Amino acid sequence: MVDHPPILDASKIVETAERLRRRIEERFPDASLAGVAAGLLAVAERSAELSQRLARPLYWVRIAVFVLILALPTAVTWGLLMLSLPSHEFSDLADFLSVFLSAIETMVFLGAGIAFLITIELRIKRSRVNSAVHELRALAHLVDSHQLSKDPVFLLQGAPQTKSSPDRHLDAFLIGRYLDYCSEMLSLVGKIAALYGQNIQDSIALDSIDRVETLTTGLSRKIWQKLSMLRST
Repeated sequence: MVDHPPILDASKIVETAERLRRRIEERFPDASLAGVAAGLLAVAERSAELSQRLARPLYWVRIAVFVLILALPTAVTWGLLMLSLPSHEFSDLADFLSVFLSAIETMVFLGAGIAFLITIELRIKRSRVNSAVHELRALAHLVDSHQLSKDPVFLLQGAPQTKSSPDRHLDAFLIGRYLDYCSEMLSLVGKIAALYGQNIQDSIALDSIDRVETLTTGLSRKIWQKLSMLRST
């Protein structure tokens, strides 16, 4: 018996996002990071619905495409007959070749039109994924912007403050928790992106998803470096 590869469970991602939001609100009730976590939860809930939609066939698109594919050759053939048959007589080889080449050109355009129609469903799903991925990318940068001022160097080395320095009132433990939460949020962003990739077989959409996962990994790496500094003391 062939084992099926494990897949991500959208409900588990939503559950994890909800728990993370509560943890942040309880630990940092006045921090704007809690609002970002609430936004992440909303995205996770929408991602569960979108993932299911990506897995389902778009029957209305398939029916419309099937009807158009049947109607297109008929309409083109009828048009050629109306233009050519009533009055056209081949007086020489040049006339025959002209009509023959026109027919070949028409068939090429017809084939291109059919190929376009066949890929409509995939392009609709690709557009949905790209819109969702754009939202995830913006969310990842938003999370990153919140961790920028949480620099353990100022805490560990006692660096002096300036008038324009951000408010740094957290101790080492709270800075560590804050950075951990940011890292977890970035991880969830990557998991949501991977959730979309389970239900679409399109190289362009999958490439966009891969770039989001690469982005979140890179941003998390900066957080891990800060955490390493904290935990090495």
